[in-house]
Parts: sequence; structure tokens; C-alpha cells
Amino acid sequence: QERRKRERKLSKEMAEKATRELEKMQLQEKAEVKYKEWLKKKRAEEAEKKKKEKEKEKEREAELQEKKARSEKIFKEWLHNARNKPRPVLDGYGFPRGKSAGLYFYYTYVVT
Repeated sequence: QERRKRERKLSKEMAEKATRELEKMQLQEKAEVKYKEWLKKKRAEEAEKKKKEKEKEKEREAELQEKKARSEKIFKEWLHNARNKPRPVLDGYGFPRGKSAGLYFYYTYVVT
């Protein structure tokens, strides 16, 4: 009878131990599944972030190209217009508007 009792107690302990290990394994599997889902989600977020950064970089590059093209066009227009502008008359002889105003030298008057 005692032997049966010990065997029952031992079998009961073994069953409890097996159920604990089973629960532990199930928890571990759940944790792995959750971790894999989290990792998948995180990688998707990173991929989306990289994609957005690439798009922003392309937009910046396009804006720079557009700005450069616009500035080239404006410069060419200015250059074309600058060639067609009339040049100032260079007969001033160092005086404003070509005449001496209030500044007289000895040689400016000719004695006849």
C-alpha cells in the first residue's frame, strides 16, 4: 500500500513536472512568435523610413537641378541683355559729364 502511495505520488509529481515544462515551452513559443512579429514590423518600418528618405533626397536633388537650371537661364538672359545695352560715352577726360566744374588749372585758359 505504501509502495502504491509512493508510486502515485511520484507519478503525480512527474505529471505536474511535465505540465509545467509544457506550459514553459508554450510560453517560450508564444514569446518567439511575438518577437518574430515585432522584428518583422520593425524591419517594415525601417524599410518605409529608408524609402521616405530616398524620396526626400530625390525631391531635394530635383529642386537643386531646377534651381540651377533657373539660375543658368537668368544668367544667360542677363548676359544677352548686357551685350545689347548701350555703352556709356568715354569722353569725360576725368571730369564728371566731361566738363570741369569749378576746378581750374593754369593750362585750361588759352591767352590770345
